[in-house]
Amino acid sequence: MSAASIQILHKERLPSTGALYIPGRLDIHQLHGLEKLLAGRKITWLIEENAKLDPQIRTHLEKSGSGAMFAADDTALAEVGAQLKGALEGSGALVYVPGLTASRHSETCLVPAAHLKALCALGLPVVPIAVESPRETSLSVERKSSLPAGILTVGRPLAAGEATVAEYRQRLLEAAEVGFSSRAFLKGSLAIALLEGLKKHGSKHKIVDGSDDSTLEFSKVLPAALALSKVIAESTSQPRVGIVLPPGKGGLVANLAVLFANKVPVNLNFTAGTEAVKSAIRQAGLDRFITADPFVRKLSSFPWPPNRDLIFIERVLPTLKKQMIRWGVMAKILPSAVIATMLGLNKRSGDDEAVLLFTSGSSGEPKGVALSHRNVLANVCQFASRISLPPGASILGSLPLFHSFGSTVTLWFPCIEGLDLITYPNPIETKRLAELVSLHQASLLLSTPTFLRGYMKRIEPAQLQSLKLVVTGAEKLPQNLASAFEEKFGIRPQEGYGLTETSPATNVNLPDATPQGGEALIPSARPGSVGIPLPGIAVKLTDPATEKDVPLDKQGIIWFRGANIFPGYLNDPKKTAAVLQDGWFRTGDVGRMDDEGFLYIEGRISRFSKIAGEMVPHETVEAAINKVLHLDSEAERRIAVVGVPDEQKGEAIILLSTISGPALEQECIDLRYKLLDEGLPSLWTPKQIVPVQEIPVLASGKLDIKSCETLATSNR
Repeated sequence: MSAASIQILHKERLPSTGALYIPGRLDIHQLHGLEKLLAGRKITWLIEENAKLDPQIRTHLEKSGSGAMFAADDTALAEVGAQLKGALEGSGALVYVPGLTASRHSETCLVPAAHLKALCALGLPVVPIAVESPRETSLSVERKSSLPAGILTVGRPLAAGEATVAEYRQRLLEAAEVGFSSRAFLKGSLAIALLEGLKKHGSKHKIVDGSDDSTLEFSKVLPAALALSKVIAESTSQPRVGIVLPPGKGGLVANLAVLFANKVPVNLNFTAGTEAVKSAIRQAGLDRFITADPFVRKLSSFPWPPNRDLIFIERVLPTLKKQMIRWGVMAKILPSAVIATMLGLNKRSGDDEAVLLFTSGSSGEPKGVALSHRNVLANVCQFASRISLPPGASILGSLPLFHSFGSTVTLWFPCIEGLDLITYPNPIETKRLAELVSLHQASLLLSTPTFLRGYMKRIEPAQLQSLKLVVTGAEKLPQNLASAFEEKFGIRPQEGYGLTETSPATNVNLPDATPQGGEALIPSARPGSVGIPLPGIAVKLTDPATEKDVPLDKQGIIWFRGANIFPGYLNDPKKTAAVLQDGWFRTGDVGRMDDEGFLYIEGRISRFSKIAGEMVPHETVEAAINKVLHLDSEAERRIAVVGVPDEQKGEAIILLSTISGPALEQECIDLRYKLLDEGLPSLWTPKQIVPVQEIPVLASGKLDIKSCETLATSNR
């Protein structure tokens, strides 16, 4: 393998003068590519004196005969930098070589934080080099032999004295995003990737439907979906088809069939209010809906359209047996490309709409989030390569299909990457879910902190012994809940993060790798954080008040850029323009990044109140109230903080409480003093307590902000 198999991006950013080049990672093939990039310049290799080098790299550097060392713990790094300036004369390149590390799969930066801090302290001009390894982060349906050994992207240079850990990380992530987003597979079709995945993994993997204990191999799922796709294509000329089904074999086949019919699946939120559902149907322009008789009977309050517009999957599939047999034979003998051509799947790909999801409507009317083929393929690759499950792994899918994680991670991910999918329609029935985990030896559990509390109450530790990874999202993971879960079940839940608009996953914590023989540890988890960004995702922060960029280590509104970022809200350019700027997506969450690259969410901007000009984070206030009132965060929500308009100070803090007594005014005064003793500013303390029967939450476990605000304002 030669340097010719290395792609170079943004070569024009190379400075004409000397600089310190800091690649985020580097193997021997990528090192050769970097040498080629810097051809014509005098190269001096820079190594941290305690770093353990790859033997091939060490041999190569020894042959080059030009090297220098530094110590990360040196107290006079500015002086060391002054001594190294000689290597920068003319257009000299001082190139840092990362040592071997114990790290998880597909890390963007394998430079230990201490080394990075020391390199920035040298006071030299710095050029970040992002190194993408497509063969390490490929989808299972890609041909690895056709992929480059590396993509080297030159980041925006930093002038002498400007380099900080935060600034380097931001520019490295930006460059890495460019490298990842240049990948050829992102121009492809989600439907074709699913077709190839189901063909490749057909006899090895299956879906287990926990509602009736039935099992269906992917080799049977594929012909069923292909046969049903013809019925769908003939039943409507509209580009989108509604689906009202829970997780299970019916939901999987229905979603695949819609895509194979060259249409867009729209999984409707059957837990939402009638008006929200009607809004979604209207916005999506739906005239056909795939569902099942038992589900129609169960959801009597759902605004069902007339029966003529419903496709009952359990009625239709039995009539398609001959077609399924024919498609089953063709799926075995014909290449994917031929089947894709027969179905016309090449007509939609890349930036075309693939999936339509609707936001929960927790803070207003649901917004249509149109995800492209590029978005979904990117996120499947990002998530799969980061968690790197072993062969034979299986995933428990109980999150609703209208939930972004339920869609990407428990529909498309297992089909493309080849995992057994164990499903159950209700994420609250933890007793049955635990039985399924135990019976089918599930490896990965996706949940929310709200649902984890159910496992704490009802489940025996032995039932979850097969789990290798538990990932939570949708709401903040309380650390005492994580610790209690770990103590009981022997596995610590890892907090992740994502939004519908990001397809959805952007960050995840993972168990640390195990160092062996002097390797430096690159941590993969930090309690309280949501983890490091997935491959190919850039991050920046802006000041909530001025909207100007702030360093990653300062608090600000989080923005993401990457191939997984949606192109905009359905038929709503105004709302789209409010959150998308030059390819960057404004999340509305406030956070910061530490020196090791971990992102901390410190509140949602909609969960901040501006009181007398000061930004007050609701979640911080809630945490303090839980502490002073000795409320168990492992139990259900007992309180919630809401901001309401206030004539004097702009906004006021209202506390919704399920545990308040009759003397509300005195209780509020007592709480105020307890919070002041805890160090909370006076402005942050609740002005009023509003008693409620329960704290409103959505089906995902998220706080229902809109309903909370309604309760707060209607009871003042």
